[in-house]
Amino acid sequence: MKAKLKIGTRQSLLALWQSNHIAACLRRQYPECEIELKKIVTKGDKILDVPLAQIGGKGLFTKEIEEELLSGEIDLAVHSLKDMPTVLPEGLCLTAITTRANVGDAFVSNKYASFAELPLGAVVGTSSLRRRAQLLAARPDLDIRDLRGNVDTRLRKLDEGLYDAVILAAAGLERLGHADRIQSLIPSAVCLPAVGQGALAIECRDGDKETRAMLDFLNDLPTRQATGAERAFLGLVEGGCQVPIGVHADVEGNKIRVEAIIAALDGSTVLRDTITGSADDAVSLGQELGRKMLANGGREILAAIL
Repeated sequence: MKAKLKIGTRQSLLALWQSNHIAACLRRQYPECEIELKKIVTKGDKILDVPLAQIGGKGLFTKEIEEELLSGEIDLAVHSLKDMPTVLPEGLCLTAITTRANVGDAFVSNKYASFAELPLGAVVGTSSLRRRAQLLAARPDLDIRDLRGNVDTRLRKLDEGLYDAVILAAAGLERLGHADRIQSLIPSAVCLPAVGQGALAIECRDGDKETRAMLDFLNDLPTRQATGAERAFLGLVEGGCQVPIGVHADVEGNKIRVEAIIAALDGSTVLRDTITGSADDAVSLGQELGRKMLANGGREILAAIL
């Protein structure tokens, strides 16, 4: 067992909550090990006045942290799994994926109780093309506007009257003590979540066997299977976090059900499909669903975007 572990983390309140949560788990498991946090600023944290889709590139919230991992400055990194590219830099691996929290997208409003209650032309804030496309598919009359910043900033902008409603990950709101702001969850029939939403990923150096062994207790097998299928789908269709793709896998016993959408940016076309099978085959099922959807029109939808 190592005498000290250094965790790399972004500086947002949510990232710090997540990293402190993992640090607390490690301290309970290894009371004699010193746990330290190192705050790291990523490209996605620096550029707040431009929509994410216009910044371009993958790993907007991970690259700088991964560079410190590779250099040995930190021993592990804690990420929101939904921020993780499907292909990691050589020498790094996802060592653990924790038990998934609430996977849904939350409807937050000071005026309306649910997405269905929004009036014609209502102004809705989100930074996600995935959410934008699916919400417009259900309600093409809505005025969807970009919304950047951390959770507290986004809530403040809502409270200032800039939006009639904002859509945020329910897990993030709950982790930061804002569960009371959630009016309702967006039904999955309207908006499928992002790949890996609600799960935390622990990344470390592939060759650091000692740290990897210490982190293994954090793994949750059903979450690892479900998110493995989701990431396999995303990797096959080559969609980054700023492409309108939603995927959600449910594991019950040894069965897994994977549902996915590929959407046009304006929501005018949404391709949706599902696949079921053994949870042991999660990755291959995610890839199979991806191949099927690309062949059935997904390739054309993505070609118009990329």
